[in-house]
Parts: sequence; structure tokens; C-alpha cells
Amino acid sequence: MNYFVHSSAIADEGCEIGDGTKVWHFSHIMSGCIIGKNCNIGQNVVISPQVTLGNNVKVQNNVSIYTGVICEDDVFLGPSMVFTNVINPRSAVVRKNEYRSTLVKKGASIGANATIVCGHNIGEYAFVGAGAVITKEVKPYALVVGNPARQIGWVSEYGHRLHFDEEGYAICPETKQRYQLINNSVIRIA
Repeated sequence: MNYFVHSSAIADEGCEIGDGTKVWHFSHIMSGCIIGKNCNIGQNVVISPQVTLGNNVKVQNNVSIYTGVICEDDVFLGPSMVFTNVINPRSAVVRKNEYRSTLVKKGASIGANATIVCGHNIGEYAFVGAGAVITKEVKPYALVVGNPARQIGWVSEYGHRLHFDEEGYAICPETKQRYQLINNSVIRIA
């Protein structure tokens, strides 16, 4: 075993946990989920069956990740953010065969207390602001805030707001990586 599970946490038989991953206090890792290498699972986190987390995923305290969610490498899930997996839940109606999937692409960050309504994917390196409610697809590199969330700009792979010149080019102030805005989509060009 090359990972750490705190004595107060539960990792069910049949889950896969990658090398270097840490699972902290009062968390529950359920059977049938896959957690990659070097992840950090904060306190009071629930990871349901058939969830997949890539490598280096950071899950902050009080996050529930329900069946149908896939997070690629380097995803950040802020404190108390929530995923859903049924669009119209009712206590008396069993809808386990109606779960909708959500894909969070590489490098995306989801802020504290955000809610991701199921069936809406989050693009690469997108940044979902604290408290946002996602009710539609989020483009790669998009910065979205509010309820319902709306796009207010673009961010670099390091999470800095991008400011495009008249020709559609921007530079990350930290890395000096270059980006281009074409047809309302951003790509990294260098």
C-alpha cells in the first residue's frame, strides 16, 4: 500500500487508490471508484461508486462526488462544492438508471460552494467561481461565476485572467504562455 488513509476514514474493498494519494479524516471512498496517483482527499469527502479521479486531483473538505462524475488529471474541487447526478430527484422515485454523467477536464478548478448540475461538462483549465451554479457546458479556459453561472472572461492554465489585445492574443503574467482567442474559443499557442 503506497497511499495513506486516515484511521477515521473508510476505504471500501474494491476501490482503487493510486500511489501517493492521501485520504483524510472522516472520508468515505466507496467500492468501484478509481482514484489516481498523488491525489489529496480532504476531510468529510464522499466518493461514490463508478467515480474516476485522475492523477493529482485535489478534493477539499466536505465535497460529495456522486456516481457519473469523472475528473481528469490536475482538477481542483473547492471546499463544499457539490456534484449532482439526477436532474429531477424524488425520494420516492428510484432513478439510478437515469444518472447523468459530468466530465471535468484536465486542470479545471471549481470554487468553494459551487454546484455542478449533472450532464454539464467543465472544459480544460476552466475556472468556476465560488458559489457558481453550472447549468450548461463550460468552455476550456472559461471563467464563469454566478447563479446561474455566466462566463465573464478567460483564464490561463495557471488561473490568471487573460486580457486579449485587438488581434486576439494574450499572455499569462506568471508563465508568459501565449493564448489566442478564435471564434469565442481560447487555445494556448506557446
